[in-house]
Amino acid sequence: MKNEEIRQLVEQLTLEEKASLCSGKDMFSTQDIPRLQIPSCTLSDGPHGVRKQEGEQDFMGQNVSVTATCFPAACATGSSFDPELLKEMGQSLGQNCQKEHVQVLLGPGINIKRSPLCGRNFEYFSEDPYVSGVLGAAYIKGVQSEGVGTCLKHFLANSQENRRRTQSSEMDERTLREIYISAFEYALKESKPWSVMASYNKIHGIYATENKTYLKTLLRDEWNYEGAVISDWAAVHDRVEVVKGGCALTMPGDKGQDHLIIEAVENGELSLKDLDSCCEQMIGLAMKGKKGSREVLPYDYEKAHELARKVSEESMVLLKNEEHVLPIDSQQKKIAMIGKFAEIPRYQGRGSSQINAYRVPSILDVVKDEKDVCYTEGFDFGEETDKEKLLQAVMLAQKSDVAVIFAGLPPVMESEGYDRWTMKLPLCQNELIEAVSNVQKNTIVVLQNGSPVEMPWADKVNGIVEAYLGGEAVCEAIWNVLTGKVNPSGHLAETFPKKLSDNPSYLFWPGEGDRVEYNEGIYVGYRYYATKEMDVQFPFGHGLSYTTFEYTDLSVDRDTFSAGDTIQADVTVKNTGNRAGKALVQLYVGVLLNTMTVKRPVRELKGFKKVFLNPGESRTISFTLDKRAFAYWDKEAHNWRVAEGTYEIQAGWSAEEVCLGKQIEAEDEFIPTGIVYTIMTPICDVKKNPVGKEFLTRIMPMAEGIIKRMGKNKGSEPMPYEELRPLNMGLLSEPLQTLKRMLPNITEDEWKSVLAEMNSIERIE
Repeated sequence: MKNEEIRQLVEQLTLEEKASLCSGKDMFSTQDIPRLQIPSCTLSDGPHGVRKQEGEQDFMGQNVSVTATCFPAACATGSSFDPELLKEMGQSLGQNCQKEHVQVLLGPGINIKRSPLCGRNFEYFSEDPYVSGVLGAAYIKGVQSEGVGTCLKHFLANSQENRRRTQSSEMDERTLREIYISAFEYALKESKPWSVMASYNKIHGIYATENKTYLKTLLRDEWNYEGAVISDWAAVHDRVEVVKGGCALTMPGDKGQDHLIIEAVENGELSLKDLDSCCEQMIGLAMKGKKGSREVLPYDYEKAHELARKVSEESMVLLKNEEHVLPIDSQQKKIAMIGKFAEIPRYQGRGSSQINAYRVPSILDVVKDEKDVCYTEGFDFGEETDKEKLLQAVMLAQKSDVAVIFAGLPPVMESEGYDRWTMKLPLCQNELIEAVSNVQKNTIVVLQNGSPVEMPWADKVNGIVEAYLGGEAVCEAIWNVLTGKVNPSGHLAETFPKKLSDNPSYLFWPGEGDRVEYNEGIYVGYRYYATKEMDVQFPFGHGLSYTTFEYTDLSVDRDTFSAGDTIQADVTVKNTGNRAGKALVQLYVGVLLNTMTVKRPVRELKGFKKVFLNPGESRTISFTLDKRAFAYWDKEAHNWRVAEGTYEIQAGWSAEEVCLGKQIEAEDEFIPTGIVYTIMTPICDVKKNPVGKEFLTRIMPMAEGIIKRMGKNKGSEPMPYEELRPLNMGLLSEPLQTLKRMLPNITEDEWKSVLAEMNSIERIE
C-alpha cells in the first residue's frame, strides 16, 4: 500500500481508534480496525525458530509453543561467516511462519557481545558490528523473501540482562556510533526490516522506547527508515512519551491505558502529528502482513531439519586438532563417549527464544549402529563431582582409542533475564576432562554453550570442537564433523579470553546501580586484545580445517586514499591440502598507530568471504573498501571522518594472525566542527583545517630550518627509535604561539588573517 493511501486511512480513524492502534490487541497480535479493513498482525518470538503459543501466552518461554524447527542460535550461525547460509535459513523460517499464520518474526538480535557474561549472548551474532550487520541483513532478506516481516532487535545499547528494565547505558558518542549502532545501521539500510524493537534499557537516562534522539532523529531523519518501531514486551512506562518518542506499538496489549493518549491529544500534551505518524507505521505493517500472507504447501519438517543440520555443520568451529586426532575413523577406532550432554544435548538457550523443537536426536541416537562406540555419563548437570561416574569415565577412556567428552554450560547458566557471573565450566566437568586427559592422550572436548568458557585443560587435550547451541540437529552435525564426513569451516565471531578478568569490560561490568558505564569505549573484543597485544585462548576469526589453505598475492589498486575514493583489494587463496574444504578470507584495515592523529584499534574487520575449494584449487577474492572502511566517528564534527595516516590492508587467519599486508597513505578529510582557532591552538590541530594546512606547508620549512641549526650548534645526536615516535609529539604538539615566536618575520596582521579564515570555514551551518 502506498504512503498516500495509508495517510488517507489515518484521516478516517477516530481518536479512539488511533489510540487503540498504538497498543497490542493481546500478547502477540496488533489491533485491527474491521470497518476500514485494517487487519491484525500476528507476531511471534524468534529468532532461530517460531515460538507461537496457541494456548496460554507469555513472553519468557514458560508455556509450550507449537512444534517448530529449532535452527542453531546466533552464537553458532555467527561463526558460519556465511550470509548466503543465513539467507537460506531465513527463508525456511519464513515458510514456517507462513504455516503458522505469523506475519512478523521477532528477530534477528544483533546486539554486540560486550562481555562474555551477558545471559542473552547466545541470541547475538558477534562482538564485531560488521559481522553482526552483514549476517543480520542476510537473515532479514531471507525471512522477508517469504512474505513475512522481521523485527530487528534490541535497539539500542542492550548488552546485559542485569537490571535490563531500569539500567541506563552511558557511553560517548564515538563508542555508540562505531560499535553499538553500526550493526543496526548496516542491517537497516541493506535489508529494510519491516520493524525495529526498542529495548528495555535507558540510553543516557531516557528509556529506549521514549528516546526520540534514536527513534526519530537517527532512524527516521538520518537513516530514512520507513518501517514500524515497536516496544520490547513490557518495556513501556509512559504511553504518551512513547508516542512522542516515535515508538508506534506498545506490547503486549495495554488497552486499559489507551485513554491516556486520547486525553493527551485533547489537552494539547501530545500532537496529532506524532500520533498519526505512529498510526501510519502500524497500518503499513498490517498491510504488509496481509499482502505477504500466502496459501502455502504443508511445511516440510524433515527438509527443514536437514537444513538445520547443514547450518550447524557450517557453523561448527574446530578450535584445536593436535596430532591430527580428528577426524576419527569410526570403523577402526574404539570411541568412548563421555558426558551428560551426549545423552541430553544442549541445543538452545532459555527465555523467549526457546523453541518446541520438531526432533532432537542425541549423540547416542546418532551412533546407535556404531559397534565400537561406548557411552558413560561421567558427570551430571550439577557442580559436584560424582566420584563413581568419574572413575567409570576414566576406565572407559583407558581401554578406548579415543575419548570424546561432551561438555558445556548447563541450561540454568544461560538464559534471558539474568547474566552469568563466571566464565567457568562446572567444577565436575573440569575435573573429568583433567582426569580423562591424564590417561588418554587422544581426548577431544566438544563444547555445547552459548558463549565463551575458560579452559584450564586446553593444553592437555588434543582436540576441541565448539558446537555452540547448534539447534535440533546439532548431534548429527557433531558426528559428521568428528568423523570427517563434513570438513569444519566455522570461525569464531567472538574472542575466547583465557580468563574473565582479561575482558575489556571486566572493571565496569555490570555497572553500579542503574548506571552502566561503557568506559572501555571502542575497545570491544578483538579491538582490545589485538591492540593490547594480549594473549588469548582463541582469537576472533580463529577456525581450523581438515585441509590447509594458503593466501598469496594481496594487491590494492591504489596506494593513496581520500574520502570519496574506493579501493579494490584482491587476495588469492589456494587449497594446499588433500581434501575439499571452505576457506574464510578475512580482510582487515589496520593502522600504524604512530602515524595516526586519533586513537584507533590496531585493526578492524572490513570484509570477509567464505569460498569452497577442491584440493589444489585457487581463487582470487575481491573486496571493495569505501570511506567507512577507513573512517572513525569524529565526535566534534558528529560525522564519519577519514584521518590522515598510514593504513594497512591485511589478509588474516584471525584478528591475531595477519599473513599479508599492503600499506596505503590516507589524506586527512576536512569536516567543519565549529572549533575556534586561536594562537594557542596546537599545530597538529591546525593541520586539520585546509587553510591552516596550506599556511603550515609554507612556514614549517622555515621553522624546521631554525630547529636544525639550533640542534647543530648544540651538537645534538639522533633520537633512538625515531621510527616509533608518534606523529604529533614534539613541535607539532606545541601551540601556534611557538611558531610565532620562532618566525618574527610573519606579521601580526598575517597571523590574524589566517586565524580568521580558518574560523570562517569551521562554522557549522
